Amino acid sequence: MEEPQRPLEGLLVLDLGHIYQAPYCGFLMAMAGATVIKIEPPNGEPLRRRAMVAGGSVPQAMLNSNKLGLSLDLKNPQGQDIFLRLVDRADVVIENFSPGAMARLGLGHEVLRKRNPRLIYACGSGYGQTGPDRDRLAMDLTVQAAVGIMHTTGFPDGPPTKAGPTVCDFLGGTHLYGAVMTALFGRERTGKGGYVEVAMQDAAYSTLASAIGMHFGGNTRDLPPRTGNSHAGLAMAPYNVYPAKDGWIAIIVVTEGHWDRLLRAMGQGDLIGDERFRSNPDRVTHMTEVDGLVTAWTVAHTRAELEALTRQHGVPAAPVRTLEEVLEDQGMHERGMLRWVDHPEVGRVVLPSTPLRIEGAPPPDFSPSPFLNQHEGDVLGGMLGLAEADREALRKAGAVGPRFERR
Repeated sequence: MEEPQRPLEGLLVLDLGHIYQAPYCGFLMAMAGATVIKIEPPNGEPLRRRAMVAGGSVPQAMLNSNKLGLSLDLKNPQGQDIFLRLVDRADVVIENFSPGAMARLGLGHEVLRKRNPRLIYACGSGYGQTGPDRDRLAMDLTVQAAVGIMHTTGFPDGPPTKAGPTVCDFLGGTHLYGAVMTALFGRERTGKGGYVEVAMQDAAYSTLASAIGMHFGGNTRDLPPRTGNSHAGLAMAPYNVYPAKDGWIAIIVVTEGHWDRLLRAMGQGDLIGDERFRSNPDRVTHMTEVDGLVTAWTVAHTRAELEALTRQHGVPAAPVRTLEEVLEDQGMHERGMLRWVDHPEVGRVVLPSTPLRIEGAPPPDFSPSPFLNQHEGDVLGGMLGLAEADREALRKAGAVGPRFERR
């Protein structure tokens, strides 16, 4: 019986990504079985340099598991030569440098695809490779501001507020993965590679669906853009985060059946059919009363009690958990999404696997994120056949990073 294969086994990916966006795309490919070479400058990518100051970067460890580590100076002619020899073998190149940076090095997608017509060249950016905002500096915070996420987040009487996590970077990385996989599927049909690009701003736009619906679908366009924890379009009730004895719980009612079951959970079955709350539009009209009714119930119970009652009655709800509680999530550990790892750089930490589940594919193996230039011997020696003397000459010329010394 044949051993099951991971879907991307046999693919070679050159990951030039930095920070979060492109590295997450490379991470998903590595977890699906591709050989992913993380190529960094001799002093490391920005996330690694941040770790050198902070004493170890857990994000670096999270996003670079299962990758090989190689350090090349792409501004050095000999470093470029090594890179091009790898491109000749590669299936995918991923980068999220400033638009035009690779072209200025003479390594733009046209050059690489001329050498290797089957190559998929994928680039991520903040605002796209074309258009008037192409050269704007982009970080997750600035893209959240530009795309409208901040203006729709927070409370009506407060300032625009960023989303807590780095949503735009990871939306960009997820969409970049989708673009690469779509291009690889196209290559199966045509035999030709291609060029794909994803802008974080473009990827984040659709998250505004509820707010956009309110803007175009309401009777007035002057409604406050920030709705706190209420529905972004102020079109559902109850839909909020409610106080409990020991924290908070999120409760949402989508159907009239949910509302009736919530009333029973609250011991308010006599309100079923009350004309103030009979339909969702009625409840939206009386949103303050609805939230007051739910709050009076939740404050009398703990999060665990509320979770048990809402589960028992079939009401969509979840306690607002702390980071520590999420790290210990039993279900995510059982599914293999989270695991405790003794990492050689950052110690004992919880690291993620891939959220993708593919029937017939074995769960991904795990190797910790590489040290800087850790796999120079495997890549330059094993893949390209360079002897140690040749590699030492490249190091002396500054074409590759410092020799990795096992700790």
